[in-house]
Amino acid sequence: MRLIFAGTPDFATIALEHLRELNEHTLVAVYTRPDKRKGRGRKDPGASAVKKYAVEHGLAVEQPAVWDTEAIEHLRAYQADLMLVVAYGVLLPAEVLRTPTFGCVNIHLSLLPKWRGAAPVARAILNGDTETGVSLMSMDEGLDTGRIISQCHSPIDDTATSGDLYAPLMELGCE
Repeated sequence: MRLIFAGTPDFATIALEHLRELNEHTLVAVYTRPDKRKGRGRKDPGASAVKKYAVEHGLAVEQPAVWDTEAIEHLRAYQADLMLVVAYGVLLPAEVLRTPTFGCVNIHLSLLPKWRGAAPVARAILNGDTETGVSLMSMDEGLDTGRIISQCHSPIDDTATSGDLYAPLMELGCE
């Protein structure tokens, strides 16, 4: 299969690494948010963790600022069978979702439908949840509203922080 990965933060690189190591599939491109200057004086180019990983491993990187006709045509040219999305940070338009042959699949770090959207791990902790997990879902036009393919549950320790949970949950999602 020809695969595209879309993600932005540090923990998303765990899934990207798993995809890169799948010998029976071809990772044709990596999509991530555009660089955003940060730090004192806004001098740091601010490449995402996903971009840094992709560049380091010689993967094609795409960073469309908007999903206009040109960006969608560029995506279409990759002739991808599937796009895997992990915390990309952009609501994908319907035309993007329909472009890969088998659509787009999201690894979401919560037990959907609870905690849709951004920061689901932090929200679970802040609300005193004793359990969280990972949802693998087929994406549609809504915010984390697609059909759930699979879910895995994981307990939340009383002393856990979001930082403690991201990597183990991402590994669970990759399985």
